[in-house]
Amino acid sequence: MPNMLSMFRLVLIIPVTWLILQDGPLFWMMILILLAVATDYFDGRIARWSDSVSDWGKLLDPLADKVGGAMVIAALTFRESEPSLPFWFIAVMIVRDLVILGGGAILRTKTGKIVMSLWSGKVAVTAVAITALAALLKADTPILEFCIWASVVLLAYSFVRYMARFFSILRDAPAASDPAASDPADPKTGS
Repeated sequence: MPNMLSMFRLVLIIPVTWLILQDGPLFWMMILILLAVATDYFDGRIARWSDSVSDWGKLLDPLADKVGGAMVIAALTFRESEPSLPFWFIAVMIVRDLVILGGGAILRTKTGKIVMSLWSGKVAVTAVAITALAALLKADTPILEFCIWASVVLLAYSFVRYMARFFSILRDAPAASDPAASDPADPKTGS
């Protein structure tokens, strides 16, 4: 069930992006965005409540967040009628997300584990969502600029936190191919 909610969120990205690019009705954009936010809120809670947290869910949930955020920001950046966000903003987001995804892939290869998103990343994604909402609602320039810069600061902070965790895990974890890494009798690796 939680993974289905994340998949549904990925599907919702398509009509939301299309509506933004077409400068469609704000009412329908808001309904679809609120539905996507609700799926994001409930997927992790249901997974933890039902004890069904999975590696697939750990990967799918942040992927849906990153793809959704990037598509909405891209639509707000490149729409013909009235672009509202600067190109450098989406570039910062994409570079950050690609580095974090690459780091996650390296950790998976080296340790055999998929790590969950950090709260600082969720806060940064929330700030980006507020920035997107301000752009959709055509907020005054000072408000929109504040949202953009607050998002950039939170994206940078979460990036530093992800990198610190990446190097800490990489330094401390045994390699996935190390037989001692999976030996439950070994006091260093056993549960």
